[in-house]
Amino acid sequence: MSAKKILITGGAGFIGSHVVRLFVNKYPDYEIVNLDKLTYAGNLENLRDIENKVNYRFIKGDIVDASAMLKLFADEQFDGVIHLAAESHVDRSLENPNEFVMTNIIGTVNLLQAALKTWNNDSSKRFYHISTDEVYGSVEDGSLFTEHTPIDPQSPYSSSKAGSDHFVKAFHNSYKLPVLISRCSNNYGANHFPEKLIPLMINNILENKPLPVYGKGENVRDWLYVEDHASAIDAIFHKGKTGEVYNIGGNNEWKNIDLVNFLCSLMDKKLERPEGTSAKLITYVKDRPGHDLRYAIDSSKLQNDLGWSPSLVFEVGLEKTVDWYLNNKEWLSNVTSGQYKDYYTQMYSKR
Repeated sequence: MSAKKILITGGAGFIGSHVVRLFVNKYPDYEIVNLDKLTYAGNLENLRDIENKVNYRFIKGDIVDASAMLKLFADEQFDGVIHLAAESHVDRSLENPNEFVMTNIIGTVNLLQAALKTWNNDSSKRFYHISTDEVYGSVEDGSLFTEHTPIDPQSPYSSSKAGSDHFVKAFHNSYKLPVLISRCSNNYGANHFPEKLIPLMINNILENKPLPVYGKGENVRDWLYVEDHASAIDAIFHKGKTGEVYNIGGNNEWKNIDLVNFLCSLMDKKLERPEGTSAKLITYVKDRPGHDLRYAIDSSKLQNDLGWSPSLVFEVGLEKTVDWYLNNKEWLSNVTSGQYKDYYTQMYSKR
């Protein structure tokens, strides 16, 4: 693809900002349009380094607004869509599932409808929907999620993402809309809003606050460095086969408690605190409802067909992540103020 106009939804968020940056810098002949509602997790500070690039433009908008999406697609005539906009936190979905249905399902359908009506069966277009491995549910020890693993979501969040996946596939099967889907494992890295495990622990260690660990911390996750995820999205968008699903994993399975202990040790070293200082902050809290025990991705299809592979082992990526947060304490302070603190104070008191 050359001299194309690409819409990236949710481009001010954690993963989205890394994708926007990659595409703006790597493809100067592309026009990259970043559409974001700027909720609590969307932050234009994430993109200050590229905001003045001639091939980048930001539009504030809500994908739940169907008429606005139709007008946007008609006015802009996009050649491709990389759809990352979503409500993405399981705990918040347990508190307010309707919001997840509206954004993740209705919002996705609005984008699909807008693409369908403006692309006029042009097979050169690409609608790329980014999903999650959580749609698969939990997997037994020794097994891995493949692209053929049955969908079995266990939370309102993963159910809303599974629903959007089905609609994307339906628009391909019913209307021949050229689509792609990828499902990734847990991401980590710079600019991650501190409600997710790793940035939450980093922030709480800095503030000497309790480190909440669900249950006994036995849940296992596969961790993917966010820049590796962005490079996978690049490969799938440009080389993926229309109608296909691709799993993206980091080959880094860790129990939550082992991850937290490793992070505590790393933070003690970086902050020049006695070993074991941060680990004393670990606090076990009541497990969340429907908490999947283990996620593990088989990304061999992506690696074999498109030549992608993760570049960092977890220990290296985690140290880079910690260094970023320690060097960007002002960013961290800004995003952890106000409603965020109130929400988490209430949430953990309920558990």
